[in-house]
Amino acid sequence: MADHSIDDLAALDFSSVSPQEFAKIVKGLSASQIKEIAHGELRTRVLAEVFGRMERQFRPEATGSLNAMIRWKVAGETEAVYETAIANGTCTVTEGRSNAEPRVTLMMADADFLKLVSGNGNPVTMFMMRKLKIAGDVGLASGLTRYFDIPKA
Repeated sequence: MADHSIDDLAALDFSSVSPQEFAKIVKGLSASQIKEIAHGELRTRVLAEVFGRMERQFRPEATGSLNAMIRWKVAGETEAVYETAIANGTCTVTEGRSNAEPRVTLMMADADFLKLVSGNGNPVTMFMMRKLKIAGDVGLASGLTRYFDIPKA
C-alpha cells in the first residue's frame, strides 16, 4: 500500500482498515503526502477515525485505578482538540475542549500525530526533538502507550 496516492487514501473506507493496515499506510506516505492529508475533509475523517479507534484499542487491564483526562491538541490548518477520559477501567473520547482540567495535554502537528498513533514515531524521540510537547503530568504521558494497543507497521 506504500504506493497509494492521496486520492486512493481519500476514497478509503477507514472503518474497514485494521490498525495494522493503517500503520502500514502511514509508514508508506511521504512527508508531502502527509501534508496533503492534513487539509479539509480528509483531515477531519482521519482524526475522527483515529480518535474513534482509541476506545476500541484501550487496554483497561493496564490502567488499574487510573482516573485522568488527556487533552490532545493537533495543529494543522486549524487546531483540532480531542479529550480522552480514562476512569474506572473505561475510556471515553470526545471531540472539542471541555471545561475540565486535563491531567496532561499533548500538542503536536498533524504529521507527528499520525506517526505517533500509527506506531511509526517514537514518543521519547519526538519529545526530545520538540515535535511532541507535553504540559502537565509527564509521567502519565510517558505511560500512555501501555494503555492502548498501538499498531506496528
